[in-house]
Amino acid sequence: MKAKLEVLSLVLGLLGLIGTITATAIPMWRVSAFIGANLIVMEELWEGLWMNCYSQADIKMQCKAYDSLLILPAELQAARGFMCVSIVLVLISLVIAACGTEKNSCCRDNMRSKNITLATAGCLFLVSCLTTLIPVSWVGHTVIRNFYNPLVVDSQKRELGESLFIGWATSGVLLITGIILLFCYSKRRSKEGEVYPGAYAIAPIKDESVYLERTPSSFHKLQEYV
Repeated sequence: MKAKLEVLSLVLGLLGLIGTITATAIPMWRVSAFIGANLIVMEELWEGLWMNCYSQADIKMQCKAYDSLLILPAELQAARGFMCVSIVLVLISLVIAACGTEKNSCCRDNMRSKNITLATAGCLFLVSCLTTLIPVSWVGHTVIRNFYNPLVVDSQKRELGESLFIGWATSGVLLITGIILLFCYSKRRSKEGEVYPGAYAIAPIKDESVYLERTPSSFHKLQEYV
């Protein structure tokens, strides 16, 4: 059962890595809002961390990378840094978690070292969950606040993009992965002194006393004849 949970955590961690990279790469953090009768419907604008994409009517969408980081609002600047940190953390966590599994030959048969490795991976997954959740929620809060702000003109209002939803789902996956790894760590902690089933164990050797039967000496035999 524990081995299955460890494999499940690795699969979820891989999904978390894919989701984090996808949310970071897709330029759909903020998209143009379709408000009432205003013909913003004729235009479509996507804003991402690295580029923005623009299309008008039936014209093919064109994407352009940002000329400078300073033209981005503060929340998108912070999101770019947070998401890059998340990708690195998830990648490191996956490698460490793979080394801490029972079937891996890393750390040989030292249960204590494997447990520490597994706990470290679980903690890193929880940290990566936070570094993914914070920027996504920050951008989402800003978009919603500006959408209902009457002082913001309709052409400047935006809606939540698909990248935000991918980021929220990914943070949930990373949270579950970290919890599973810490659960496996707590189950294995009580068995730190044991070796794994594949290890060789030396059976104790029982001491057996050897009793020698005493035979009558030749002197006693001589006395019998006399």
